Amino acid sequence: MFEFCTDPDQLETFRWFSCYLTTGKHMNLYWSVLTVLTLLAITAPTALLFGFGGAAAARSRIAPLRWIGQTYIAVVRGIPDIAFFLFFVIALDQGIEYLRHQALCPDWDQPIRQGNDFIVCQAAKMPLGSAPQWVHETYGFAIAVVTFAIVFGAFAANVLYGAMRAVPRAQIETAEAYGMTPRQTFRRVLVPQMWVYALPGLGNLWMVLMKATPLLFLLGVEDLVYWARELGGSKTPRFTDYPHGDWRMWYFLALLVFYLVFTRISEIVIERATARVTLGQATTGGEAMRKAA
Repeated sequence: MFEFCTDPDQLETFRWFSCYLTTGKHMNLYWSVLTVLTLLAITAPTALLFGFGGAAAARSRIAPLRWIGQTYIAVVRGIPDIAFFLFFVIALDQGIEYLRHQALCPDWDQPIRQGNDFIVCQAAKMPLGSAPQWVHETYGFAIAVVTFAIVFGAFAANVLYGAMRAVPRAQIETAEAYGMTPRQTFRRVLVPQMWVYALPGLGNLWMVLMKATPLLFLLGVEDLVYWARELGGSKTPRFTDYPHGDWRMWYFLALLVFYLVFTRISEIVIERATARVTLGQATTGGEAMRKAA
């Protein structure tokens, strides 16, 4: 990156590290930080949307809708994350290719399932083999977002379902006595008050989501852990211009510091959000805030 990096063997310590930390692979490491942050920024609201839908369905008065919501919460929460990631990604990818195959290749006369192989026409591949690299990376990232959202959406649905049940029944009955419809009661009374009870659980779920980002490697996305392991391993002069010993401990230490700092920032945000939603609420937390004021 710098002009003086042409001959690493002649560099002093500071310049050597300046060149070493700006190589192409290190740029990929820095880019993976943005990838993780982008994943969290997109997945968190998407998972919350899944969770809100699942919780609303689980408490619905319509039996089939209630069964769907309760099944979603129970099944996804009951499957280990790694197992779900390995299964769902393959199933989703093959499902998309199967639908594309049926639409784009109606004249195909061979079975799609041939032993252990899943074979579709070239036009149905997702993404196409001729597609540029960024399309492949974007597709893998989108699959990761959907998978994370479904998994953590089930946990969020369980938290929100419990929070909805924690709202005092007297609040609901009062709204009904004023002539509010069930939809108005849900939107104006239940939802605003449930956040007081839901936020602690959602905060914990956010922390778990942050720690689960290394699972990205299962989806073919090169994340922080991948590059820390790749760059920290021993390198000899035969394979690189910047040889070094086993530095994995230092790379993983930097990774540890990154997650700890991000966790602390998250805790501050969650504390402020809790104070905001608790203020003025007729709950134990709200009473504590009023007494403190």
